[in-house]
Amino acid sequence: MYIRPFDPWRSKLCTCPFKYTLNVYTGCDHACLYCYITSYIPRAFRVRTKEGLLPGLERELRRLDRRYVVALSYSSDPYPTVERELGITRRVLELFRRYDVRCMILTKSDIFERDLDVLSELRCAVGITVTTVDGRKAKILEPNAPAPEKRIRALRKAREMGIPVYARIDPIIPFYTWEDFEETLDALDFVEHVTVSTLKLRPDSKKRLFARLPELMERLWPLYERGERIGGYRYLPRELRFEILRLAEKKILERGITFGSCREGYRSFPSCDGSHLVPL
Repeated sequence: MYIRPFDPWRSKLCTCPFKYTLNVYTGCDHACLYCYITSYIPRAFRVRTKEGLLPGLERELRRLDRRYVVALSYSSDPYPTVERELGITRRVLELFRRYDVRCMILTKSDIFERDLDVLSELRCAVGITVTTVDGRKAKILEPNAPAPEKRIRALRKAREMGIPVYARIDPIIPFYTWEDFEETLDALDFVEHVTVSTLKLRPDSKKRLFARLPELMERLWPLYERGERIGGYRYLPRELRFEILRLAEKKILERGITFGSCREGYRSFPSCDGSHLVPL
């Protein structure tokens, strides 16, 4: 089965409406320091194709309940570097067009700009993740992902073509990306929805962050030691987390953008993930 109901580890804090998810590839070569997929995907930063994906997907689409959104993707990026050559995600989108599938894209790449001709004919919303617009910090956190300004430029073009667009500012890292939050938000002031999420640590991501940003983590880790353990993750202390989220919400709403939060136990409206933007 390629299309599956979205069920993020049965998290008690997940507020996503029912939707499906499809990972076109296995693994992701962006190799983000904070990535969570290394906890459950072997060789997670090595991208692999899926044998029989397109014919198998077409069989599933024939019987798919088209009332619900299919999200690309949450355990891989639908636009890894190799997609420029292989074009598998583009062929998936062409199948979605043929079967009138409602969908949403989430990526850290600008490659989706190539597919705006197809996306503009779909019932879809397109989103990017931008952790920070500081290029130096972004390169450290997301070493193989296209620069934030490239992602933002491509998303703006999607908006100009009439495609609903959203963004994730995720993860918010105290003493690091949180310092740039307002600047990042200003660069995304044309989007319709922003979802935010604070950094949540697992042993693998903690190890990578300590190795690459030891001084930052010496400041951060004591906070997480005082924080909560939820679903295998360490969270910031609730009071600090909610202080960050309240301020982020205020700044987002002031710009006339709707607000969502991801697995925080905090409010979102009209959806946490931007799925309300996908046309019916």
